[in-house]
Amino acid sequence: MATTSRTTSTGAGTQLGADRAFWLLRAAFTIAPIAFGLDKFAELLTGWEQYLAPWVDDLVPGTAHQAMLAVGVIEIVAGVVVALAPRFGGPLVAAWLAGIIVNLLTMGEFYDVALRDVGLLAGALALTLLAWGRQKDKA
Repeated sequence: MATTSRTTSTGAGTQLGADRAFWLLRAAFTIAPIAFGLDKFAELLTGWEQYLAPWVDDLVPGTAHQAMLAVGVIEIVAGVVVALAPRFGGPLVAAWLAGIIVNLLTMGEFYDVALRDVGLLAGALALTLLAWGRQKDKA
């Protein structure tokens, strides 16, 4: 008679997966905001001003280009905060992405980019949950 063995998920295995997910999300949400923030100055990827809704451009002082430079600084800071304190950087990036989504949707175009950013927002919130869970485990 043949016997079968069944592999079950253990607490250690679940924690290992959570740790890996945490480090992956932490790296992604550190590197991406910093890279995109730096590109606001270099403009190698695109002309970022095209993504600024006219009503936002009317609210902020200066030109659309100057506004995008300020956006770049904020993105760089957000990436650094994720690297140093992901419990706080995760929600910061999530809030920033929510603002970008609203900006894009109110433009009436770039819906594909807005949808992508919804996925990124979910990832930033997952990072936040994992970071707070790690903090609780250490306490």
